[in-house]
Amino acid sequence: MSSGKHRVLIVDDDANHAEVIAEGIERVGFDPFVVTSGEEGLSALDQEEFDIIVTDLVMKGIDGIQILQEARRRSEFCEVVIVTGYGSVETAVRAMQEGAAHYITKPVNLLELRTVLNKLVEKQALKTSNIELRRQLDQKFGFENIIGNSKPMIEIFKLLRQVGPTNATVLIQGESGTGKELIAKAIHNNSPRKTYPFVAINCAALSEGIIESELFGHEKGAFTGAIGRKIGKFEYANKGTLLLDEVGDMPLTTQIKLLRVLEEREIVRVGSNETISVDVRLISATNKNLVEAVGEGRFREDLYFRLRVISISLPPLRERTADIPLLVGAFVDEFNRTYNKEITGVSPEALAILSRQKWPGNVRELRNVVENMAITSQNQVLQVADIPTQYLEEAGTVNNGLGQLAGIPLSEIEKECIRRTLTLTGGNRERTAKMLGIGERTLYRKINQYGLRDS
Repeated sequence: MSSGKHRVLIVDDDANHAEVIAEGIERVGFDPFVVTSGEEGLSALDQEEFDIIVTDLVMKGIDGIQILQEARRRSEFCEVVIVTGYGSVETAVRAMQEGAAHYITKPVNLLELRTVLNKLVEKQALKTSNIELRRQLDQKFGFENIIGNSKPMIEIFKLLRQVGPTNATVLIQGESGTGKELIAKAIHNNSPRKTYPFVAINCAALSEGIIESELFGHEKGAFTGAIGRKIGKFEYANKGTLLLDEVGDMPLTTQIKLLRVLEEREIVRVGSNETISVDVRLISATNKNLVEAVGEGRFREDLYFRLRVISISLPPLRERTADIPLLVGAFVDEFNRTYNKEITGVSPEALAILSRQKWPGNVRELRNVVENMAITSQNQVLQVADIPTQYLEEAGTVNNGLGQLAGIPLSEIEKECIRRTLTLTGGNRERTAKMLGIGERTLYRKINQYGLRDS
């Protein structure tokens, strides 16, 4: 997309008509460039970049369909509006099949055209904002699978950059759904061990007898059902990384054996007396408070200190709401690919409702909701109506306490609304203005008026 005013190429062999369109859209802030033939249109595309093309359909030589095809070939962002005096269902269908964003007939209604162009600009902004934010995040931190630009996540990225290249044992703590395994994979993928296996085991899903076999392996006949030798996770992860997920649920007897492995760097398969050397980086994850577990005798203190050489605490989603727009955008991109959809974004109103939820299931729950919306929606831009009913009801409960506002000066209500929205968007004034339905200039003036510059 071009900087400054949105650049619009107008291609029409009726010069007078082209000039009328140019003048009409220039008045509302667009930057038009007029050519009067298809050949000149292709030449203009060779020389400049345009945000939007408004082209006549029927022209001598190179026609509007050819302009459309060439524009789509050159850029996935440039949108094309077809204009023609030969209105018919057939031509409209063909133009849309070729990728036209909109189809209008002559004589052009300037109000309709301005509305169409403004909607296309919004569509492009939604399409590019997540890509740009993701590019900046990847460039700055290099952890392409982790999404977030809030202050808590930026601090975690900094820590990951320091921890990744080492062999230090890491303990990741956080509520269910906060992305603990994703963080563990990021550490592995940014370490010297990245070419070797990353192996994960869920300690909560296995009984005491089974977990030792899974971790250390067993010999044939070690117990009933052991019909052959089994290689355990430690051996399989040799030279790589082993994630002990939900380590707080590990049985005490297994904790003792794990402590020995960390101290000796050796394992013994169940049913064997032979020691086997292993070189494994250990990462542990839990949603439990291990300090409390140690105090209650459910977790060994010596093991706790061995596991938490480096400690990473992941914030719940309710404490990083500034990341929600970025997360939603990334999930929309993901489900577009998964379900062959063409969703370009989420309306500010829908995004505001999603951002106000408590999200007890954290990022995992948000992802599930966006997947539901992507599958069931018939809209190109996800709307409030696409949000599952239970979340709308919860949002309504929050918003129905309007009676509490009675007697409060309007200026105080406005100030608090702007402050909270700025917090919600992570200080992004463009998104804040869009959510509040006001212009950016108005927002800047209000920020100065209410002293919200440091909010």
